[in-house]
Amino acid sequence: MIQTLLLTSLLFISQVSTREEKFINLKKQLENQGFQVIIELPPKRGAYGLLREADKKIWINPVVFELHIATQTLIHEAIHAAQLCAGKGKIKTLGLNIQPSNYARPFFMRYADVHRQDLEREAYAVQTQLNSYELAVSLLKKYCK
Repeated sequence: MIQTLLLTSLLFISQVSTREEKFINLKKQLENQGFQVIIELPPKRGAYGLLREADKKIWINPVVFELHIATQTLIHEAIHAAQLCAGKGKIKTLGLNIQPSNYARPFFMRYADVHRQDLEREAYAVQTQLNSYELAVSLLKKYCK
């Protein structure tokens, strides 16, 4: 029983440190591409993350760390960053051939603007993939040169 508890605890700690490592690495990559990542409440009320295209600022709501979704949130915003780079300063879809999981559908369908829906669909599509981190990194490298 104690061995199982110890093993479970070690597994949890290693998963947490891996998530934190991915968050830190992705944050650095975004900053190397000229984006400013700010850990504070976004200007838009209720948002977990937000990219302001005009000055390449990305806000990450501190609550995402408590919810254990910080890396997923940053991945989502990193896709918007790649979309901004692809559009050379004007956000555009990347034309990815992947779909988000069904549970993410309500999150992007709430937007009335079809263009915004498409942008969000892509961000959620990447965010919900098993290799979401690697995919986000590769898209940043491809579009933000």
